[in-house]
Amino acid sequence: MDMATQTVIIKQHLIDPEICIRCNTCEATCPIGAITHDDRNYVVKADVCNGCMACVPPCPTGAIDNWRQMPKALAYSIEAQLGWDELPPELSDDQLAAAGVDMAQAEVSLAPGAAAMPASNTAGDSPLNAAAYGATVPPWSAAHAYTNLYGPKSPTTATVAGNFKVNEAGTENETHHIVLDFGAMPFPVLEGQSIAIVPPGADAHGKPHHARQYSIASPRNGERAGYNNVSLTVKRVTADHQGRPVRGIASNYLCDLKVGDTVQVIGPFGTSFLMPNHPRSNIVMVCTGTGSAPMRAMTEWRRRLRAGGKFEGGKLMLFFGARTQQELPYFGPLMKLPKDFIDVNLAFSRTPGSPKRYVQDLMRERAADLAGLLASPDTYVYVCGLKSMEEGVLLALREVALQAGLPWETLGATFKREGRLHLETY
Repeated sequence: MDMATQTVIIKQHLIDPEICIRCNTCEATCPIGAITHDDRNYVVKADVCNGCMACVPPCPTGAIDNWRQMPKALAYSIEAQLGWDELPPELSDDQLAAAGVDMAQAEVSLAPGAAAMPASNTAGDSPLNAAAYGATVPPWSAAHAYTNLYGPKSPTTATVAGNFKVNEAGTENETHHIVLDFGAMPFPVLEGQSIAIVPPGADAHGKPHHARQYSIASPRNGERAGYNNVSLTVKRVTADHQGRPVRGIASNYLCDLKVGDTVQVIGPFGTSFLMPNHPRSNIVMVCTGTGSAPMRAMTEWRRRLRAGGKFEGGKLMLFFGARTQQELPYFGPLMKLPKDFIDVNLAFSRTPGSPKRYVQDLMRERAADLAGLLASPDTYVYVCGLKSMEEGVLLALREVALQAGLPWETLGATFKREGRLHLETY
């Protein structure tokens, strides 16, 4: 048998860098760790991906749903994909023939990693695998979400109506509350959705900057009720996760905006991280830093409904973490909320003279109350913040459940299936 008849053709899974908004949904959803990223692109590891399709439905823009028929030996490397500004075209029959491929006799495989990791294993074996527990469907009572009204190639324009610092002056981490008004342009949103901002200018390669995604911090009827506007919670990025000095392109652009400035916006995005609407629903919110944005939106919507006497909601329980009280966004307004409206638990990891405390520590401390909520079929859990918090929160949920005699594996599967445990980490 000659080399041509031994050629294996694969359908290589690729991500379109032109419409990807770098939301991390695909990497967080992938059950086998086949997706990675750098500060420019999200890419798929050809030797790991098994074509399970778990990442395709949650992708807000469809950037993940791209495939190229390739000789396995010529599969695009991670390094090549990280350098792309656009997807390469399909290989033509002449190009395949030039590579020694006889399509009539080639062996076709769905994905390079299929043999090493069968699709039947894609649910994940680890109880800490976020993809095994994070829901990709919304609560049954969630309102209908509109998405992708404005795409990367046709953004809409919003005007800055406000830009306020929402943590104490002098803190190392500076966080802003930014209000964007869309005027007469339709931009319907729900709590838990996000938008992407297109920073002006070009990168070091002379290419336009990629859009950056931000969760919406305002409720569905606007930051100012009855107005077509949204708010964002934005931390000015001056260092990367390793502490090395960097200047975040989008975050610094947003934090420096003045009232009256205009910005380019795409979206909205998100069809699953949505709040329940039925009156009995309890909401448990776990967040750190700017991960508080969707939690603020949900809390404010419930507050407005309660103030209007239109909604008798279930319990709200918040676990909110920051390095210090001074760095915690919205600390003042949060403390003014009635105690019978929301159960607030704050964790500070860098308070001088005090031991480090994280949100998962507070969850264990409040195990009795939290377990009572987990046992209720009307409870929904939302987690938003840095990726590093995800495992600790899942461990705490499992521990609280088991201590209360709740079967975690069954409970976790139920929460996922019914759209009641949502993880949005980055």
